[in-house]
Amino acid sequence: MTPRKLIAFTEVEDSWEADYLKKNFPEANLLLFDRPAQDIKGKLSEVNLLSVFIKSRMDRTLLDSLPKLGFITTRSTGYDHIDLKAAAEKNIIVSNVPVYGENTVAEHTFALILSLSRNLRKAYLRTVQNNFSIKGLRGFDLKGKTLGVVGTGHIGLHVIRMGAGFGMKVIASDVRKQTFLSEVLNFEYAPFEDLLKRSDIITLHVPYLPGTRHLMNQKTIRLIKHGAILINTARGGLVETGALVKALDEGILSGAGLDVLEEEEYLLEEKRLLEGFETEEHWRRLQTTLKNHVLLHRENVVYTPHMAFYSCEAVRRILDTTIENIRSFLAHVPANQVRE
Repeated sequence: MTPRKLIAFTEVEDSWEADYLKKNFPEANLLLFDRPAQDIKGKLSEVNLLSVFIKSRMDRTLLDSLPKLGFITTRSTGYDHIDLKAAAEKNIIVSNVPVYGENTVAEHTFALILSLSRNLRKAYLRTVQNNFSIKGLRGFDLKGKTLGVVGTGHIGLHVIRMGAGFGMKVIASDVRKQTFLSEVLNFEYAPFEDLLKRSDIITLHVPYLPGTRHLMNQKTIRLIKHGAILINTARGGLVETGALVKALDEGILSGAGLDVLEEEEYLLEEKRLLEGFETEEHWRRLQTTLKNHVLLHRENVVYTPHMAFYSCEAVRRILDTTIENIRSFLAHVPANQVRE
């Protein structure tokens, strides 16, 4: 490895991660930041290789400010936070971490399901107020319920396996059916609309793409079996926030377990919303953020801060793959490359 290459990592918040990266790049000129790329772009102008995470919005404007950048590796499977078209025009290669924690996210999915099925949030809020009544806290068994899994990729298949372990009937929807696996794992493929009508619990495991944006919207949510639960550990933009609030208000959904929210970055840094309201997009984001606040204060909504991936084992796998992506690029054989 040539020390002339300047490598930067954004959103490195844990000291052990920093130590691990330094250990693996002892000869490199390494920069580590705990902030997203857009917040420190002035410090990245000389960077050749950049590793980012999901809060870094690598849009065209930001890429224009990084003239020496030749490689981006995101420490995530999804890459919707990177403008791939702009990167390609600038001959910037982009890589991701295609596999790191299928079981990790699947386990978190069931943590959310169980929190709702056994009213853990409601119970916790009561007990911290020294109220130990169980009135209104009766839950329901997962055994015998129908689990609808939208997306049968790596994570979806782990969720299906776990659902079967709980004695649930599992149906799934995907544009690409894996018929052999459906026989082995004993689940049924069904059209998306049919899955919504039949499932007691619906869980989303599809990537965020133009075709999946607001997959759950005012129209599709109306098809959901009355009283079902919706789980989203994939991407916030899959669910139209206003439609979700309305479905909970009207009892179409009895609860929601969310690890992601639409426009969630503005919950973390709301001051960004105050930078100006000169566009319709600013107002749309403000409205979504206000609706998110409404969601988070409901007893029948369990929210975690985009942490479904966040286990010791999964983070180590993410770092190992990212390190290998960087080494492969430096060896002129890019690995895990993604394109528009």
